[in-house]
Amino acid sequence: MEGEKVKALLLLAALLLASCSTVGNFGVVMKGSADPGERFRTANSYEDLGPVEGKACRYFLLGIIPFGDSNLTEATDKALASADGDAIINASVSTSLYGFIPIYNILGSTCTTVKGTAIKFPER
Repeated sequence: MEGEKVKALLLLAALLLASCSTVGNFGVVMKGSADPGERFRTANSYEDLGPVEGKACRYFLLGIIPFGDSNLTEATDKALASADGDAIINASVSTSLYGFIPIYNILGSTCTTVKGTAIKFPER
């Protein structure tokens, strides 16, 4: 009897929460305000600032009222702000979609997370 209760609770939890995610890798991700063409026209040295991670989320209430920002630029800017960096090398980007009681679209969210190594270019 106890095993059946556990199975029923697990099934209920699976029905109440749903999610999916995707992951991709990039060579370099830069600040939204940066000019990548300018940085890569000539060879540049850079300072390695260490690992960083940034996350940006957008939420949906009742499936029609969005708030927040989940784009890659927002996640990158948050990650670089923590290290005062200019770009992220060896970047890994993941996007996740979550739903709470997805049948009724009560609350959903999509989040973009970027991880990698922050770098800083020398001042010109």
